[in-house]
Amino acid sequence: MDISSSLLLLSFFLFVIIIFIFNKINGLRTSSVSKKKLTDHVSTHSYGPRFPQGSLGWPILGETIEFVSSAYSDYPESFMDKRQLMYGRVFKSHIFGTATIVSTDAEVNKAVLQSDSTAFVPFYPKTVRELMGKSSILLINGSLHRRFHGLVGSFLKSPPLKAQIVRDMHKFLSESMDLWSEDQPVLLQDVSKNVAFKVLAKALISVEKGEELEELKEEFEQFIRGLMSLPINLPGTQLHRSLQAKKKMVKQVEKIIGDKVRRAKNKEEDGAVAKDVVDVLLKDSSEKLTHNLIANNMIDMMIPGHDSVPVLITLAVKFLSDSPTALHFLTEENMELKSLKEMTGEQLYWNDYLSLPFTQKVITETLRMGNVIIGVMRKAMKDVEIKGYVIPKGWCFLAYLRSVHLDKLHYDSPYKFNPWRWQERDMNTSSFSPFGGGQRLCPGLDLARLEASIFLHHLVTRFRLEPLSRPERN
Repeated sequence: MDISSSLLLLSFFLFVIIIFIFNKINGLRTSSVSKKKLTDHVSTHSYGPRFPQGSLGWPILGETIEFVSSAYSDYPESFMDKRQLMYGRVFKSHIFGTATIVSTDAEVNKAVLQSDSTAFVPFYPKTVRELMGKSSILLINGSLHRRFHGLVGSFLKSPPLKAQIVRDMHKFLSESMDLWSEDQPVLLQDVSKNVAFKVLAKALISVEKGEELEELKEEFEQFIRGLMSLPINLPGTQLHRSLQAKKKMVKQVEKIIGDKVRRAKNKEEDGAVAKDVVDVLLKDSSEKLTHNLIANNMIDMMIPGHDSVPVLITLAVKFLSDSPTALHFLTEENMELKSLKEMTGEQLYWNDYLSLPFTQKVITETLRMGNVIIGVMRKAMKDVEIKGYVIPKGWCFLAYLRSVHLDKLHYDSPYKFNPWRWQERDMNTSSFSPFGGGQRLCPGLDLARLEASIFLHHLVTRFRLEPLSRPERN
């Protein structure tokens, strides 16, 4: 392990200790009650539904240090694989300050993710909860969440928006790629992050250029740093700076909302087709969708543009560079589409990109191997029995999706990049859930696929990628 890795682990160690000190009273009270319930259930329900086996680790720290350190090792699944061998695919642990049931079982994960808020609610570390706020789509439940999620999801799947995404991606990618040269390295993740943020900012709030976009992006960079900061909100701390950055962004979005409302009152946009997500939410008659709630959530929804989509694109290129055959098939497919459109004089539409069979298999396999979302956390609101296990009230549940996607039980040679495995395989199974599941399934999953497809098309039709020869893990 090099010096930078050691410093990183030390930082995480200090981070975890401070988290637990701040949550000590609450966490220990919950943990002690949970431990007593665990003992009671094990002693009285030996032959019925049971609590998973496992270890709660060290006092206060639990097993967090080992969990975090494994994530930064050459073998990220070591924490899960070790416990699977000892306790099975569902086991108990104590991570991030709370007693946790961890599952690498596809069926158990599916049952939890598809449950409603009477059984499970979202759970996030304290820092994330503070930055998102109580009205965030990531935290709200019930009818308000269903309404918000439904409105946003419908708009993000709409053909007009997809057509706009195609135009914007073409414009932003062309502007960026025109500046690429052979003697200068291209930081692919930075490029994709910049393009994806511009596309999402326009889709959410119709901000696309100039000082307004640059100011928003600058404040957002400050905001996003706080997601992995210490949970201390004092002047000078990262959390405080991030919260201040979010306040500025919310104020900026509220001004945009106010301008839209005034134009609507002046009949300038009366009955107009929604141009962005804010338009969609403003047209809803629900009084619960306040301007402040909408503004806060627009900031939270920018996170995929900064993280998930760029990581998906970057990993797809990485896996393709390791697989010459897959790269050849994808390049040939996209060159054929480009030639066809040039001969007919037609433009490329969003369904053209999504209809490229091998390109979609590459993206699907990247989602399986890359695991942009490695896991989903929930909190049990009551004792819940699933597949013979009892998940106790008050405990956290971690659906660890990465282990499912890399499990030999579900996939042959799971560490091998093999897009052809999806030729006859159904994606709608419990063993494949790259965007979560249930009522909280990511509403932007179609756009993530579309943006990745467009990026790969422009990349392989404009540049020649040189495959890399790397050893593959079976």
